[in-house]
Amino acid sequence: MTTLPVEKRKAAASAARWVLTRKLRVLLKYKYRYLLILPGLLYILIFKYGPLYGVTIAFLDYSPFKGIGGSSWVGLKWFRVFMESPDFWQVTRNTIVISVMKIVFGMTPDILLALLLNEVRKSWFKRIIQTLTYMPHFLSWVIIYGIVIAFLSPTTGLVNHMLQEWGMSPVAFLMSNDWFRWILIGSDIWKDIGWGAIIYLAALTAIDQQLYEAATIDGAGRWKQTWHITLPGIRNVIVLLLILKLGTVLDAGFTQIYAMYNPLVYESVDIIDTWVYRKGIIENNFSMATAVGLFKSVIGLLLVLGANKLAKKFGDSGIW
Repeated sequence: MTTLPVEKRKAAASAARWVLTRKLRVLLKYKYRYLLILPGLLYILIFKYGPLYGVTIAFLDYSPFKGIGGSSWVGLKWFRVFMESPDFWQVTRNTIVISVMKIVFGMTPDILLALLLNEVRKSWFKRIIQTLTYMPHFLSWVIIYGIVIAFLSPTTGLVNHMLQEWGMSPVAFLMSNDWFRWILIGSDIWKDIGWGAIIYLAALTAIDQQLYEAATIDGAGRWKQTWHITLPGIRNVIVLLLILKLGTVLDAGFTQIYAMYNPLVYESVDIIDTWVYRKGIIENNFSMATAVGLFKSVIGLLLVLGANKLAKKFGDSGIW
């Protein structure tokens, strides 16, 4: 093995000292900025990266009394148990279908509301509509389920009372596999339409108003301006939100479904999270719950990476 000459070793040591000195100078120069970043950095390290050690539970036959170190290693057992379960394809299909329905039918109303509000010239009327539409976002799903029951209950619901007044038979909306998914989608849209429109309204303010003036001079109406200026102007935001939603495609909204579903509609709305809650949490199978959570995270990461790469391929900025 050859050794470096003394001169080269001294030069390398001098260069290393120079780099270290420069970094220290930068650190001292911006010390107050780094101090501002420190709390957020500590939060991420402690509460985001620290718990990653618990992911090892997915590969153990975990017992709370033995702890992670005392539990036996079982490898991919719980992943196989989940995938070989007779409910696997049903809950996976329900999860994907409900998530896709929420993305397809949930993003469009947000964009339409933002476009409509953007056309409103009376600021007081615009503020009232915004307030009324984003207020439901702050309601819990338990409260929203109470509102849904008030409208759709087979015995006391307003909708069924109207159907009976018109000579029709009442419909058990909340116990029907044909209706329940659409109830989930409709309540989700009503809850978050105003909140989602805020993001698009913020994006609309960044569009150069001179483009609209030039389009007006050229004789373009409001529809053509919307199609050729407004929608292309917020396309990057739409793509960004779509990519983020794809990362949570295996979530499908546990809180909403758990608050609203019942055993009669398991066939159409029992998702991965509700199944894991029953099998993993209620039955104290923490390893199963962790394994499925890790499975979902990996799939979500792959979807985000794929969607981001696809967005860049078609000329959008993506997430990074």
